[in-house]
Amino acid sequence: MANDKIGLLDAVNLALHRAMGEDENVVVLGEDVGVNGGVFRATQGLRDSFGFKRVIDTPLAETMLGGLAVGMAAQGLKPVLEIQFMGFIYAAMEHLVSHAARMRNRTRGRITCPMVLRTPMGAGIRAPEHHSESTEAIFAHVPGLRVVIPSSPARAYGLLLAAIDDPDPVLFLEPTRLYRMNPQPVVDDGKRLPLDTCFTLREGSDITLISWGASVHETLQAADALAERDISVEVIDVACVKPLDLDTLEASVRKTGRCVIIHEAPRSCGVGAEIASSLYERVFVDLQAPIQRVTAPDIPPPLYRLEQLYIPGVEDILDACEAVLNFA
Repeated sequence: MANDKIGLLDAVNLALHRAMGEDENVVVLGEDVGVNGGVFRATQGLRDSFGFKRVIDTPLAETMLGGLAVGMAAQGLKPVLEIQFMGFIYAAMEHLVSHAARMRNRTRGRITCPMVLRTPMGAGIRAPEHHSESTEAIFAHVPGLRVVIPSSPARAYGLLLAAIDDPDPVLFLEPTRLYRMNPQPVVDDGKRLPLDTCFTLREGSDITLISWGASVHETLQAADALAERDISVEVIDVACVKPLDLDTLEASVRKTGRCVIIHEAPRSCGVGAEIASSLYERVFVDLQAPIQRVTAPDIPPPLYRLEQLYIPGVEDILDACEAVLNFA
């Protein structure tokens, strides 16, 4: 059934309720996820519905939590682990990189690791240091680990359900500043969305804008501004940054001949660089201008007073588009 308009945060909560109701092996664990319903209240109501044995409050110990989730997954459960902020995820990297991502290969398919690690990501909520990270490229480099970043409530709902179903580990990154932005109707029908597929949000013929996560918001605004000038813009939400759906990206850029890639993460060695490199290998002869990237600078996320200068804005995207459209 369709709900009233809800934000991305409530869509995550809705998907968790649905997944736990469908499969008793799905368990949720993390710091304050039970009694308090999570730091942002993404897990609110789950403990009342499913009990303390399936919604588990844990100590403040991310290293231990990573190992616990891997162990649960290897023994037949489907743990959904919440790390309160992406800046706290690094303590769990040992288990993600050395164990979760390698489990299928290590055991030649005898054991898989069906765990989901959820964490808020990105700047824009006036948070202090370590609360505004966008380091998806670090994890996208790890073989065996999926990295999913929804940009709307409906995609958060469908992608999270698919991530929980996946037999291998999924890092599910939730853009914090989208949690309560742009609510939309979400149908609680249990429908999964494909994990490894880009979403074409609007079709066009003059230029392709590629983005994911929170930056999709500014990208669509830039597309609207260009459309007012009769420039036909194609907008693609990557959604799954590992593995990349390069076929969809290639087809779009081959059609338009121009491309701008937008992401909130720092520029150097970002996912945008991987996309650009892959597109140059595939569609170089069809390009009418060099591919441009619009990114955050190569500095740690600043404190809240400088966040709006750090996050790529609509004008930054439009400037890059002008350079591409006017390239001679």
